[in-house]
Amino acid sequence: MNSKEFRQYAHQMVDWMADYFEQIEDYPVKAQVEPKEIYNQLPEQAPLKGEEMSVIFKDFQDIILPGITHWQHPSFFAYFPANTSFPSILGEMLTATLGTQCMIWDTSPAAAELEERVMNWLRDLMGIPSFFDGVIQDTASTATLTAILSAREKATNFDSNQNGITQNNFRVYCSTETHSSIEKAVKIAGLGKNNLVKIPVDAQLRMQADALENAIQDDLKNGYRPICIVAAIGTTGTTAIDPLKEITTISQKFNIWLHVDAAYAGSALLLPEFQWMIEGIELVDSFVFNPHKWLLTNFDCSVYFIKDKESLLKTFEVLPEYLKTASRGIVNDYRDWGVPLGRRFRALKLWFVLRNYGVEGLQKQLRAHISLAQALTRWIQTSPDFELLAPTTLNLVCFRYHPKSIQEEERLNVINKKILDQLNKNGRMYLTHTKINKKYTLRIVVGQTFVEAQHVQSAWEQIQEIARKGA
Repeated sequence: MNSKEFRQYAHQMVDWMADYFEQIEDYPVKAQVEPKEIYNQLPEQAPLKGEEMSVIFKDFQDIILPGITHWQHPSFFAYFPANTSFPSILGEMLTATLGTQCMIWDTSPAAAELEERVMNWLRDLMGIPSFFDGVIQDTASTATLTAILSAREKATNFDSNQNGITQNNFRVYCSTETHSSIEKAVKIAGLGKNNLVKIPVDAQLRMQADALENAIQDDLKNGYRPICIVAAIGTTGTTAIDPLKEITTISQKFNIWLHVDAAYAGSALLLPEFQWMIEGIELVDSFVFNPHKWLLTNFDCSVYFIKDKESLLKTFEVLPEYLKTASRGIVNDYRDWGVPLGRRFRALKLWFVLRNYGVEGLQKQLRAHISLAQALTRWIQTSPDFELLAPTTLNLVCFRYHPKSIQEEERLNVINKKILDQLNKNGRMYLTHTKINKKYTLRIVVGQTFVEAQHVQSAWEQIQEIARKGA
């Protein structure tokens, strides 16, 4: 393909992209295909000779698109969103065009310096102290692994990187509601799944600080070494907010690294009225949130703040001869700030979003989503056949169908699962579930970039209709 052909097809595809967003509600939200349906339409062998882009693009539309779940559909209420926006897409297009590998300052000075500035913008907007430094990771899972590895190294005076874990009695603590990435990180870090201690939660599904302290004291008596606590600001199941200030008191008392996982809810810290969630943040060691969830910046883009960046650098830096530069020590070489050597220019799309929306525009979007979730909460509370199963802290609503005539928990679980299956099958909306105290719980996250009141109202009407038809 030459530049003339590239221009032709680029214009054609951008037109298609614009049409896609204008017509996205014509698509089923969840892909309506069977397992292997897409796979079986694809040739067994790669083409020997090159094919015309027009043919490839047609196959994209005819074969690939039917198997896509449309995360940008305004009736996508499942999981947590993976949002994008027009400025983010434009930034991503330029990133792909530049093809920059941003491992060190010398490989693209603008990339490193833009990342540093944008991290400082976000830090200050979110109420995080100025003595924290920020870096963009790919996902919160990687950021959490980074935190646990840093905690391990600090606990061993950076010896385990040199000599390995010679005696593994390390302990990591999180609540029973914390994301599965904590367990994965503990395994990857060589600490062992059995050394992840899960702390019980209270009635609001928040970590019980007194139970945490008791667990630490018991472990110390039994010869274990507590090295890291992971607090959740917005758990995956219900967006429960762990009592951070109480947890910081414990981490300080026992000199344990404290990492905060605010992957989804962290975006709400742009709202001053929600900065109560991180009271005590000055005593935290590391913090992560994902702009690629609720801050209109397309996947992947995860922001990681660290209080003691020297511990991070000592954990990850490796300096072969071919990466030595004259600028080292003067600037940030972000290859030393996490697991990968190679790094994408993720700061560009985030910069585009922050500038195009402005702080006020982003705040308006976040508040609109929270307001819509509160409206849905009120509808559920006033309905005799539905009940809330967790507080609506932000924009996640957890509820179930529960007519007064049915009290058997197992039967209610079966009914609500059937409701969910039927809702997702019709393609008009998509939501997922969790379990709260063994109760099958429907989750609606009102956070998609393009969601409006009409979509939430329509979802509520569909839920009631299917439930009352005898699901």
